[in-house]
Amino acid sequence: MKIHECEFIGSFPSVSKIPESQLVEVCFWGRSNVGKSSLINYICNRKDLAKTSSHPGKTQTLNLFLVNQNIQLIDLPGFGYAKVSKKLKEKWMPMIKDYLIQRKNLYLCYLLIDGSIPIQKIDQEIMQLLHSNQIPFYIVFTKTDKVTKRERSILLKDFIFHLKENWENLPLMIETSVENKIGADLILEQLHSFADKTKS
Repeated sequence: MKIHECEFIGSFPSVSKIPESQLVEVCFWGRSNVGKSSLINYICNRKDLAKTSSHPGKTQTLNLFLVNQNIQLIDLPGFGYAKVSKKLKEKWMPMIKDYLIQRKNLYLCYLLIDGSIPIQKIDQEIMQLLHSNQIPFYIVFTKTDKVTKRERSILLKDFIFHLKENWENLPLMIETSVENKIGADLILEQLHSFADKTKS
């Protein structure tokens, strides 16, 4: 899939404010410093489509993008550490849960996880939240360029070991690196197949 057109539709404070659509929609979610906006920009081949920042917590609303007029992307606020007020962070999770559960055309959640560090408890909790609410998701490892191949292999084996303690069937896992330009082709191929489901 080649992205010929990518349009920012708007930022919305709640799922009820997002325009209804018959198009397939996917969302990107992860910890506040995992690199969501950078990955979206990389996938869409745009420098500043999704706003990036050196301070975690830049994304504070449900940000909607229309790609090639046939599939929608949502950039969700991050969870965990963010340089924003506690009151604001407490608003985010109910807003995100409402979106995940109520959004009728949500097809898949890309859950971004830092691939350069050991598995985090909060990531496991979020995976369980998605599973318990029957939200399909794939795991996208980011920042894989920050470690050597050997270190990455050890981290991945440890990650899978922890998942197998609670999961019979593991979600699909995708390794990406914005720095080394890895992973976009696979995600774009998936988005193309998801968009085709709108037509069927």
